[in-house]
Amino acid sequence: MRKIRKIHHAEYRPIADLITYSPLPTRSLEMIDPFLFLNHHGPQIYPPNNKGLPFGPHPHRGMETVTFIINGDIAHEDNSGHKSIINKGGVQWMTAGSGLLHAEVSSEEFKQNGGLVEILQLWINLPAKLKMTKPNYTGLQRDQIPHLFENEKNISIDLIAGKWKGESGAFSTLTDVFLSTLNFSANSEINIQVPEEENILFYVIKGDLTVNNSKVTALNLIEFENSGKDLKIEASQDSLVLFGHAKPFNEPIVARGPFVMNSIEEIDQAYDDFQNGKMGVW
Repeated sequence: MRKIRKIHHAEYRPIADLITYSPLPTRSLEMIDPFLFLNHHGPQIYPPNNKGLPFGPHPHRGMETVTFIINGDIAHEDNSGHKSIINKGGVQWMTAGSGLLHAEVSSEEFKQNGGLVEILQLWINLPAKLKMTKPNYTGLQRDQIPHLFENEKNISIDLIAGKWKGESGAFSTLTDVFLSTLNFSANSEINIQVPEEENILFYVIKGDLTVNNSKVTALNLIEFENSGKDLKIEASQDSLVLFGHAKPFNEPIVARGPFVMNSIEEIDQAYDDFQNGKMGVW
């Protein structure tokens, strides 16, 4: 079995009135190369006539964002011309690349009516050779994402990127990354193999699991060692997991605010380009 190095509890970091837990980075775990950052917003109920999500226009460069809408919706807009409203169960994949400005807020309908909201955003690094690639955005609704089943349909896999038993994920990606959500019914289990050279992202969104004989509950992220291939996952109650894996880039990383590059000089250049309108305007 793949050895567990440590189980890390997400740190509570509210954003305005938005409940937010941050599993990555924390004071005990900086990153899991190439997975850089993970925020878990909600779950919480917004009342009618609310202001919606607080993520107005802001820039990015050098990385990708993947946003999972578990409940609620997100209205995306960027200065490359992309615009969409993605609803419950959908996923957004944005390649910031050389730089763009975007906003992720609630739809007018959600702001008017309110409702339950729960959203995860993951940042994935880009290797040096791809950091200045052309920006891109794809938003997919739930019915556009492959839903696969295991354990007599007691486990469902939303296949976001990569391959699962010959099936391809919903998104074509610049790097060889596997990304999924795993939805367990109570008292179900699965065995998964991951190549030893790949790092694993394993975050329990909700539920109660035993992973390689270690108990893991909601709002916890498992840090694995690169030894052993096998994961044995057992769910004692209905559970939802963000599960991914990829080869590490093993490159220098300098992250400052919304920019992730390989040197401080590149970060300084990113801020200079943003301030001088070279990433476009809103």
